[in-house]
Amino acid sequence: MENGSNPRSPNRYKRILLKLSGEALMGNKSYGIDPERLSQYAEEVKAIRETGVEVAIVIGGGNIFRGLQAADSGIERAQGDYMGMLATVMNGMALQSALENAGLFTRLMSAINMEEVAEPYIRRRAIRHLEKGRVVIFGAGTGNPYFTTDTAAALRAVEIEADVILKGTRVDGVYTADPEKDASAIRYETVTFREALGKGLRVMDMTAFALCEENSLPIVVFDMNKKGNLARLLQGEDVGTLVSNDV
Repeated sequence: MENGSNPRSPNRYKRILLKLSGEALMGNKSYGIDPERLSQYAEEVKAIRETGVEVAIVIGGGNIFRGLQAADSGIERAQGDYMGMLATVMNGMALQSALENAGLFTRLMSAINMEEVAEPYIRRRAIRHLEKGRVVIFGAGTGNPYFTTDTAAALRAVEIEADVILKGTRVDGVYTADPEKDASAIRYETVTFREALGKGLRVMDMTAFALCEENSLPIVVFDMNKKGNLARLLQGEDVGTLVSNDV
């Protein structure tokens, strides 16, 4: 039986948009999907769904195909971007299966019509699915070339009136420098959009970043690969970096 949100949920957000990179699904592989990582993500989502949080997900396709790299193969940019969009649908189908194996109700919605495998994206229908307690996965980006899945995540989050974008990465927040290259890099607990822009901090691409700032939609960048991080973040613990207009 499908259930909507729990009005007594202890979480700080009621409706979230979780942004995952396609590369995250590779785990320790160099290509494709790691079943263990996929299962881990499904369990993390299940844990927060059971507390009443409404969950939408946007996932990239970089583990299968990245449109920006298409030019290296002699493929025109727009064509390559469409190929990348199809890769996000493939990842969405894999994630959908993992979530359903974990006992969750889901809907995969695509910005490109392919009704045999996904529902067409309709904003009101997506919101209704969320209200009914279904995990909604948005595939095929925005349906347009030249836009990243970061931008798709920002756009969908604004459209469904999400409270926050949770950007799951392999690092535990936004740093003064790349922590994988600079051991002295310091993590920000909070930072404003203006500060992040002024300091050249890479949070999302500029189109997505501007969309979030204009709509006062906060972003939390956090380590999705650390077990339990997603639940701890929603319960108000100091996990990741909060980017917002006012901090």
